[in-house]
Amino acid sequence: MAAWARRMLLKTCGVAAVLPAKRAGAEERTPVVAAAADLTYALPEIAAAFARAQGHIVKLVFGSSGNFAAQITNGAPFEVFLSADEDYVAALAGEGRTDGEGVLYAEGRIGLFVRGGAGFAADPALQGLATALRRGKLKKFAIANPAHAPYGRAAQAALEHGGLWGAMRPHLVLGENVAQAAQFVLSGAAQAGIIPLSLARAPVFAGAGDFALIAASWHPPLRQRMVLLKSAGAVARAFYAYLQGPEARAVFRRFGFVLPGEAAADG
Repeated sequence: MAAWARRMLLKTCGVAAVLPAKRAGAEERTPVVAAAADLTYALPEIAAAFARAQGHIVKLVFGSSGNFAAQITNGAPFEVFLSADEDYVAALAGEGRTDGEGVLYAEGRIGLFVRGGAGFAADPALQGLATALRRGKLKKFAIANPAHAPYGRAAQAALEHGGLWGAMRPHLVLGENVAQAAQFVLSGAAQAGIIPLSLARAPVFAGAGDFALIAASWHPPLRQRMVLLKSAGAVARAFYAYLQGPEARAVFRRFGFVLPGEAAADG
């Protein structure tokens, strides 16, 4: 990969993980996988299992799906794209930048995460949040930027459904992606936020606060689709196939994703 591309990826995506494994032969390149930020904890586990099983490594970068789609349109050297919004994949396919239309790999869920000591509780109907707003106890609330992050748009829809969006707007702290929004809550930069279930199930969140799953009917479905880009090589194609297999599906399920062919459960 050219130096300019490496700089772009590190600057815009924030996280890059190269997973340990037996190195591929000189004739094989390490594919770069662009992944929605809600996969920050689940996907490295899957990639590590892929490396152990097949002896290949992949490079993971995480960020907002909208930013990745724009980068791909501008020629970013990704080989696999896992989007949190299938519409971005459809648009790229329409531009002729993908190998097919991709496959649905999961549906995401969101919930309210309230940091310990915030002074109010997390609940599915956001009643505690509403009370904190009315009483002036809420100072900062984190969500991903709805302009380019699907989970930010879902958070906005949920707040609108709860009748809180207008009152909440002066208190919003917008993350570049949903992982950054979650980090705002963990660090204390925000008292609470709406984050994916997949992040709330990561060990780093255990004991840090309370999480309440928001009903799927409160926001448009987060249909997540992945696709191979036209530049995909053999290792990228093998990883793409592995992501659809039972080992990967088990990890997605454990992190709270609803898998194709399976029903969602609230609570």
